[in-house]
Amino acid sequence: MVTREILMQMKIDEILSKYPFVLTYFENNKLDISGSGKKTLMEYKKQFEDYELEEWAMDLSKLDEELILYMNQMLEFLGEEKEQGVDSLTILAGQDKSGNEETFGELKIEKSDIIAIVGPTGSGKSRLLADIEWTAQRDTPTKRGILINGEVPDKKWRFSSSNKLVAQLSQNMNFVIDLTVGEFIELHAKSRMVEREAEVVARIVEAANYLAGEKFNLETPVTSLSGGQSRALMIADTAILSTSPIVLIDEIENAGIDRKKALKLLVGEEKIVLIATHDPTLALMAKKRIVIKNGGISKIIETSENEKDVLSELEKMDSIIQNLRADLRGGNTVKGDFYNA
Repeated sequence: MVTREILMQMKIDEILSKYPFVLTYFENNKLDISGSGKKTLMEYKKQFEDYELEEWAMDLSKLDEELILYMNQMLEFLGEEKEQGVDSLTILAGQDKSGNEETFGELKIEKSDIIAIVGPTGSGKSRLLADIEWTAQRDTPTKRGILINGEVPDKKWRFSSSNKLVAQLSQNMNFVIDLTVGEFIELHAKSRMVEREAEVVARIVEAANYLAGEKFNLETPVTSLSGGQSRALMIADTAILSTSPIVLIDEIENAGIDRKKALKLLVGEEKIVLIATHDPTLALMAKKRIVIKNGGISKIIETSENEKDVLSELEKMDSIIQNLRADLRGGNTVKGDFYNA
């Protein structure tokens, strides 16, 4: 939040560098700041003559107050106010499509947790996501309740266009915009007003290449990215730049990327990760899995030690498949002894 004390200590160049949208405020109010970059706001105000104030009908006594109000409104709109983060999400039991009560009571999910959502097509996985995204308060068909940090959430999560609780990564990621990878990420970085923009852009591309089977660079047109490369780019972008504290991934098993690395990246950025999946490897990587039937949560299963042993074997098999895929892409001959590799 911008205060008068903070604003008065900054030179105009510093204000514009950190809050570039302020330029629009000056322009709309016909305030010429050319050549005044090294001045503080107080010094800038003192340069006006009385006739100029009268001619332009300027009330400099209100300039500070109005500018601070404008800046804080813009920061809220852009989702930059982060006084309260999301440390936990709690789902309170509701009912299924037949009106039968869900019996799990409540499910608390904490930052950096991975939760799998399993169930047949049409079972109600999307409804669960919608309840979370809209922070349901017993006012949806499922009658579920959603708590943020153990409390009824701030209305910003439901009604603000800038404060998105959930970032969704769908199965199909096809770009139609005529930009390079670098230009695409730079646009997002600028909209978030990040510091050290070039470093952030480079970090996202590096992370995306870490996930993807085929490398790409800043100059690669986004329209030429393969499905796996596109998915890798969006996962890296979501992990590093998105302000949404919860990420839902739908069928990541079909993405053509390293799934384990993708999840590690997301939880490393302290996101709550929900995965809708039919893949046993992904389901067992999760701390718990939510089983959906007939529109309701029928059970919640915590991954057991025995299942973790099963996961270890599945990961060995997955490693073999990944190596075979790399051999095929590289034009190599598949060896018959890969089980002992």
